[in-house]
Amino acid sequence: MDALSPTPRTTVRRGRDRAVSDRAALHALLADGLVAHLGVDVGEGAGRHPVVLPCAYAVDLDGPDDGGTLYVHGSVAARWLVGATDTTVCVTVTELDGLVLARSGFHHSMNYRSAVVIGVARPVTDDDERVRALDAIVDHLAPGRSATLRPATRKELAATAVLAVPLREASMKTRAGAPVDDPADVAAGGWAGHVPVRRTVGAAVPDAETREPVPAHVELLTDPREVVQLSAR
Repeated sequence: MDALSPTPRTTVRRGRDRAVSDRAALHALLADGLVAHLGVDVGEGAGRHPVVLPCAYAVDLDGPDDGGTLYVHGSVAARWLVGATDTTVCVTVTELDGLVLARSGFHHSMNYRSAVVIGVARPVTDDDERVRALDAIVDHLAPGRSATLRPATRKELAATAVLAVPLREASMKTRAGAPVDDPADVAAGGWAGHVPVRRTVGAAVPDAETREPVPAHVELLTDPREVVQLSAR
């Protein structure tokens, strides 16, 4: 499955020139992003309404779902998680790459990479898959960290729900570069361009009880020379 094949629900209709058809670009964005937003309907009857919530996530391209698997997790008592189970959800991931400053307000924009994934959220009930998914979510934030942690307890696993969303039905858009101004505005003069935006991290801050040095996998997160390698993991 090398190409994105949008369904009617994921076909890009506005700004089609920004649509991305290469599935590898979707995978790269999901690897680079840190926060997903999950949209789901919650409530009952007249009180039913949509909510969109930020969440940590992980991707297993060889996962059991069609096109690979995107995992999210939360408390078993969370209303949004209960509402998402076995229903169609929408997951988005966006990375802001720049601010586009044009010669008119109309043509101001942003440089970005954005993905939309739509699918039925499957509750992960297999214990081994749940552990793999939760470890993957930890490792997505800090590669290599899960191997340094104690195993989750039965109580922790019982309190945590994991949902899996197939990656088959997805679309992606991207924008890069300079503003697209009207010829008359260009002729009239004035400054225009774009301002790159990059994610940065500070030095790791140990908590009050820590006596050990900063571990290697955490140092990689705070070393600017490793940013590109971590983004491409």
